[in-house]
Amino acid sequence: MKSMQKSYLFMFAGTLLAWGSAISANAEKFSVAGYTFSSPGGWKASPPSSSMRKAQFLAPGKSGKSAEVVFFYFGAGGAGGVKANIDRWMGQFKNAENKKVEGKTVGDTKVTYARATGTFMSGRPFGPKTPKEGYALLGAIIEGKQGAIFVKMTGPEAAVEANEDKMRAMVAGALK
Repeated sequence: MKSMQKSYLFMFAGTLLAWGSAISANAEKFSVAGYTFSSPGGWKASPPSSSMRKAQFLAPGKSGKSAEVVFFYFGAGGAGGVKANIDRWMGQFKNAENKKVEGKTVGDTKVTYARATGTFMSGRPFGPKTPKEGYALLGAIIEGKQGAIFVKMTGPEAAVEANEDKMRAMVAGALK
């Protein structure tokens, strides 16, 4: 019985290693709702931590601290409209500062960007929150043909700033 348990353990560990290698090898290109995105160099992919997340990355900043970049997709009409989501994102900050919302059209697709800085209240939607001072948010809502794609980058302000142009280029590249 013990040797059978060991065999299963080794098979499981081997599967995890192979899966991890596949993620690393394929991290550069990934698809969400019919669009193919190319992750910027230096971003580290990890398996989505929940079923709501379609892709997630750590985007390193100059200080060694990273921002988290997450792609959410809930299907056509899922998760409410653009304004409701921007309001929800801004509400995750205690006294949000430097709030900015801008709309763009890339190709024939509308994209709304939202930005804020301040104390980010980190945690699950209905769970306890941990205040994180000096954080920033850069969000993009892509009004795609199959429904909205929500891209949300949060982390230390310097890390978000260091990756802002990369995120915008990634979004634009998928929509052209």
